Order: sequence, then structure tokens, then C-alpha cells
Amino acid sequence: MSRSIIGAAGPALVASGRAAPYPKRWAAAFVMILAALLDMIDASIVNTALPSIGKSLRAAPADLEWTVSAYMLGFASALIIAGHLGDRYGRKALFLSGVALFGLASLASALATGPEMLIASRAVQGVAAAVVLPQVLGSFRTMFDDGERGKAFALYGAISGLGTAVGVLLGGVLTDWNLFGWGWRTIFAVNIPLAILVLVLGALWIPGSTKNKRGRIDLPGNVILAGGLVAIVLPLVEGRANGWPLWGWLCMAAGVLAIACVAIYESRRGIENPLLPAGLFRKPAFTAGLLIQMLFYAGMSGFMLVFTIWLQSGQGYTPTQAGVLMIAFSAGSILGAPMVDGLVEKLGRNVLILGGLIMAGGLTWVRFAADDAAQAHTGAWPLVPGLVLAGVGLILLVIPLVNTILSAVPGQLAGGASGILSTAQQFGGAIGVAVIGNVFFTHAQNKGLTDGIVHAAPWAIGGYIACALLCLALPRKAVGGQAEHV
Repeated sequence: MSRSIIGAAGPALVASGRAAPYPKRWAAAFVMILAALLDMIDASIVNTALPSIGKSLRAAPADLEWTVSAYMLGFASALIIAGHLGDRYGRKALFLSGVALFGLASLASALATGPEMLIASRAVQGVAAAVVLPQVLGSFRTMFDDGERGKAFALYGAISGLGTAVGVLLGGVLTDWNLFGWGWRTIFAVNIPLAILVLVLGALWIPGSTKNKRGRIDLPGNVILAGGLVAIVLPLVEGRANGWPLWGWLCMAAGVLAIACVAIYESRRGIENPLLPAGLFRKPAFTAGLLIQMLFYAGMSGFMLVFTIWLQSGQGYTPTQAGVLMIAFSAGSILGAPMVDGLVEKLGRNVLILGGLIMAGGLTWVRFAADDAAQAHTGAWPLVPGLVLAGVGLILLVIPLVNTILSAVPGQLAGGASGILSTAQQFGGAIGVAVIGNVFFTHAQNKGLTDGIVHAAPWAIGGYIACALLCLALPRKAVGGQAEHV
């Protein structure tokens, strides 16, 4: 359904009868990308600060896992419903509310006196980010015409990649810098002035949008869906410390059942704005793509968590040194990005298969190099080629993935499919942190951190090999470029 943009002077008509473009659209895009950058940086900035957070708050290994997973779960739980709410009540209002909540949650994270407070505030941060991002992408579709929309999404995508790289390095630098004696707390405090700036400029420059009151939003279904996601991850994080009790397995089963019940209920009742459209899951390409999305981010999030802890707590790297080393991973992605579209045209879905295998190969290199580096004290350089290779594999897989999946989905379901894929991304990341983190800490407790990374890495490697195999179920002709299905 089309929604008009309300400019300062009203929708002046051009000769074709269409509304003139919103005059401050690029200024509004700058503000909205800046807000999205808060999420992009915050999703990765905490990794390099985790060892320092653990020492300062006397956090257990499960607490460190929750510090990362809580953000992802909060994001996954609220993302789908946030898009519907933006359409219903206006994107500008939802955007500004989300930014304000993100700033307040960042303040609470910076002031955290214990791991429980930090975990709770991180979950709220994730919810706030989920409220913001659908409004950014949805507004791009209405602010820009067909000629400019591709440029706007390309700019958003480029800054997304940069934000992740900056977050890893910035987390280390701010922690080591220890400004005002705040240490790791500065990684959250820095969000507050940025959030205030976005609120002021957003109120001035972002256009309003018409509200769509049609259709019922399944709020109870969203609560059950969120509970189901948490019920699955909770026993995975807490199980190791509690000896994998029966209640954990029952909790996971209940979580899976709850999600299935939401999908079945919405299908039978004919909910107009379903959270989980049943028609999507009848398509093998979409189901395979959903699994790829989950496995991909599970491997990446889980491995990056344990690798950062191994570098600092096991090899004595400072947070800044760990962040600098991780730039090698981002460098691989930057090197690989220009070749993606050309390869997609020639090889189709084989590019995604190649990306999964290259990433598995890169992490295999890192796994053996980490073992050798710990034994022979050879330093960081043997790790760099594997990280660069993994970065190349990541970009070959992630750039065409969403559009390739959505090419097998009917146009009227593309918006819902995109939201589910984004939710799967965050949920997969939370599962990866829990599973790979458990393997790492179990072996690290018995035989040291290097033994932990050696045994944890194969789980991520296996996930990327599985991604490559599942890509065989995708359409043969992959689709490159920036995804615009939002």
C-alpha cells in the first residue's frame, strides 16, 4: 500500500500528477543512517570489551554470553511487529521513540552495577534498535523514487559494513582509552550524545507519513513469539552451569511449540498482518534460506565472541590490539565486495556456495593458526590470512543472500519475508553465542582457552559448510546488489 510523504509545503504536484520528491530527503536519510549506525556499531562494539566487562562486574561466562545474546533476542523479538506499528501509527513517531529508548538503555548500560542490570539494559537496547530500523528502511522506500532509491540503499549498505568494522575497533580503543576512568562504560556512554543529536535533527528533517489503520496487528502473537525465542535460548546459555537439567530441554521444546502455534493460529484465523505468514514456509527455497540465515549468523556471532575472549584473556592482547586484528576480517569483506555482482551474473547461486566454503576455509585456517600461535608464540600475523579469507567468504554469501531468497517469494509476501529473515539473523546469532560459547567455556575450563577455541571453531566451520549445502535449494539464478525488500 502506498503512503504519501508530507513535506513542509505539502505534496506539490508535478506535471505527471505524482508528488514532488521530499526536498530534505537526503538530510533525513543522513539522520536515519546515523541512527542505524548506532545499532550497527553497538551490535559489535561490546565484543572487544567483554573481557574487561567480565572482570569489572565479576561476570560468569554465561553472563558474558547473555550480554551479547540479550541484545540479539530483544532485537529479534520486536523487529517484525515494529514494522507493522510504523505503518499503523507513523514511521517518524516510532523512529524518534526508538532512538530515545536506545539512548536511555545506553545510559543504563553505562551505569550498570552488576551483570544482571547490564543484561537487562542490553535487551532493551535491542528492542529499541528493532523499533528504529524498519522505520529507516520503510522511509527510504517512500522518500526516494526509483531512480534514487538504489543509491540510498547502496549508501546504507556501505555504511552498514563500515559500522561493523568500526564497532569492533572502537570498542577496544574506548575501553583502553579509559576516558574519565570509565573504561568499558564509555562504549555505551558514547551513544547518548549521538542519540540526542539524532532526536533533534530527526524532529526537524524527517517527514511524517500517513497512518494505516487497516488490519489488526497480532500483539498477543508477538508476545508468544518473543517468549518462544527466549525459551529456546535460555537453556542453551544456562544449561552448562546447571548440568543440562530436564527443565532446560522441556523449555526448549515449549519454545519451539509456541512459535509453531503462532504460525498455525494466524493461518487459521486469517490475520491480515501475520507475524509468520504460512504461505512462506510452504516454499522450500524460503525455508532453506531461513536456515542459511540462521546458521550464517550463528557461526559468525559465536566465533567472534570466543575468538575475542581468546585473544585478550588467553594471549594477552589489549582490547585495542584485538580490535586492530579484527580489521583483517573487515578488510576481506571490503576486498571482496566489488567482485560480487559480476560473479553473481556469471555463477548464480554458486557464488553463495563458494562464499560458505571460503568462510569455512578461512575459519579452519584461523583454528589451526590459533593453536600454533599459542604453542609457538608466533604473534598475530599467522591469523591474518584466515581472517581475510573468512571476510571474503562472508561478503560473497551475505550480499546476494536476501535478494536471492526473496526472488522465490511472491511480491505480496516480500515485506513479511524480509522481516522474518532479519529476525532469523538475530535469533541465529543468539543461538550461536550460546552453543559455541558453551563449547568454548567447557573446554577452556578444563584445559585452557586455546583448547576452547580449537574445539569451538569446528562448530562454526560446520555451520558454514551446511550453509553451502543448503544453498543448493535456492533459485539457480542468484540476485546481487542491495536488498530493497523491506
